[in-house]
Amino acid sequence: MTQARPCVALTLGDPAGIGPELVARLLADREAVAQANIVVVGDPWLWQEGQRVAGTRHELPEIATWAEARGQAGPVLLPLDSIRREEVEYGRVDAACGASVLKILAHCLDAARDGRIDAICFAPLNKLAMKQGGLRHEDELHFFAEYLEVQGDVCEFNTLGPLWTSRISSHVPLSEAASFVTPERILSATRLIHDALVAAGVATPRIAVAALNPHAGEGGTCGREEIDVIAPAIEACVAAGYPAQGPFPADTLFRRARDGEFDAVVTMYHDQGQIALKLLGFERGVTVQGGLPIPITTPAHGTAFDIAGQGKASTEAMRHAFDVACRMGRHHVLQRGTNVDC
Repeated sequence: MTQARPCVALTLGDPAGIGPELVARLLADREAVAQANIVVVGDPWLWQEGQRVAGTRHELPEIATWAEARGQAGPVLLPLDSIRREEVEYGRVDAACGASVLKILAHCLDAARDGRIDAICFAPLNKLAMKQGGLRHEDELHFFAEYLEVQGDVCEFNTLGPLWTSRISSHVPLSEAASFVTPERILSATRLIHDALVAAGVATPRIAVAALNPHAGEGGTCGREEIDVIAPAIEACVAAGYPAQGPFPADTLFRRARDGEFDAVVTMYHDQGQIALKLLGFERGVTVQGGLPIPITTPAHGTAFDIAGQGKASTEAMRHAFDVACRMGRHHVLQRGTNVDC
């Protein structure tokens, strides 16, 4: 009996963006397709439009239920009508597009909750469109967490190849970021990224924790958070079985991480890690939704409305996001004790 491949739901993202084109190109990559049983979820006309823009031609067999994905020889399409062609204008933020994204993601989350799939990889979406279309949460991560009834902590990870980052606060004003620097949040962000890296195949993650203040506070002369909060929190992480080091000055830490000294960096606020990773490789970055009962990934870049519909989009980040979903999906299969094809 052969080990199972993960069953991965793949969505087309915001209909007005580059997502459909990215998915079409991804599915033209035989090596990518061989990693999983793939279920493309969305409007059939949008899938065809993505192929037109990408210049690909690949007919997907249609299925009516998630159960039919099991044992398929290649990718399949689960049709879900969410938006009409005449409602979509490339490059425009639109409530109808946001509502479409929410409907399709909810359908995938239902499948995840029922154990029908092992991972979700979604093409880029637009938060403003989603909020106009009905999203009540600050971002998609918190939408996922509430939908899946997650009681514990969640955290958005950003990755660039082997380097991952987590953060103790996310979409909050910078003026409030220091108030989120607490031992509990540092321990949570460290634990979540440690466990996610293990699920992605890193047996013993090497985790660095960034300082908050310039030069790590310069011994307390430039802020005491490193002494009073961050260093004790790191000691608590180590005691809890999550080896971590630091706090390290953020202006030099990412150079060390880039050179392979660490597998992950825990950052103190959103842009501390985001700027570094996007500068190191904007076209390759991946976002992983951490703390959820199923792996969910997406490219770290956005919908690229400026080039949507023009056939110019790079698939590099989408491919990396799909690869991470497949690796974590395989771990999910093993944890469930499944050893048959999805």
